[in-house]
Amino acid sequence: MLDFLSRRLAAALVTLVLATVVVFAVVEVLPGDPALVMLGTDARPDTLAALRARYGFDQPLVVRYVQWIGGLLTFDLGSSHAYGTSVAKLIGDRLLVTLPLGALALSWAVLVAIPLGVFAAWKHGRPGDWGVMGFTQIGISVPNFWFGIVLVLLFAVTWQFFPAGGFPGWRQDPVKSLHSLVLPALSLSLGEIAILTRVTRSSMLDTLREDYVRTARAKGAPERTVLFRHALRNALVPVTTVAGLIAGFLIAGAVIIESVFRLPGIGQLVYDSINNRDLVVIKNVVVLFTILVLSVNLLVDVAYAVLDPRPRVAT
Repeated sequence: MLDFLSRRLAAALVTLVLATVVVFAVVEVLPGDPALVMLGTDARPDTLAALRARYGFDQPLVVRYVQWIGGLLTFDLGSSHAYGTSVAKLIGDRLLVTLPLGALALSWAVLVAIPLGVFAAWKHGRPGDWGVMGFTQIGISVPNFWFGIVLVLLFAVTWQFFPAGGFPGWRQDPVKSLHSLVLPALSLSLGEIAILTRVTRSSMLDTLREDYVRTARAKGAPERTVLFRHALRNALVPVTTVAGLIAGFLIAGAVIIESVFRLPGIGQLVYDSINNRDLVVIKNVVVLFTILVLSVNLLVDVAYAVLDPRPRVAT
């Protein structure tokens, strides 16, 4: 088990290092003056020179890269020229919105998709299965931002059950803050629910054809026991892998959803930073996204090893 996890951790670290090199190259090495990009073509030469000196753009590439990596390791991410504050504080404040939003959306996806997938496999080839598959087709086809607008029109404008947007803050009102994340989480999770339902259904259909499932039924085991005790655990192996990938998609998808619902999260920070040409913030946020996705994938590998011990020996 430790050997299996150590190999996965080493692979994640190599991926992270390569990601930092790519991000650094895109932001600071490719043709173009980063200071000119940040301030625009109308900036005065002395202002450009001051910005280059402030962010170290006038230093050699290797020095700049090492300084940036050192800052990442010590949580000194520099300061934003658009917000006038430290990038670490900006990201920390925005994570308090994005992480609960992603966790809530992933919870919706898992709690809805797995029972739907099991039900569709149980009713394979019958109206119940067709209804679930029709729902998943709609979920895959409908953009989540459009679904979010529909939710706002129904539940915020027409029935006024939820706020249309905004975020009061966890310190000001935790209940209203959680309340304001319900509609964004629902809209963010729609496509992922559809994908995870299809994967669960397919995996359950394969598992239900196994000999041990037929044996359990032949011994008179109740259908609920066959489905949830015998078949579901083995069917969860590929479902867990896909759920880990979905967690990464949810983080990326938050960029659009947070803009629709005016949530002050990481997605909105990226959107504003692109408009403000705040390259320092963009560079560090991309690396943060990479770290979050790699961490989720590592947790998925651990769960995969617990559900199916064969990969510990085979890989």
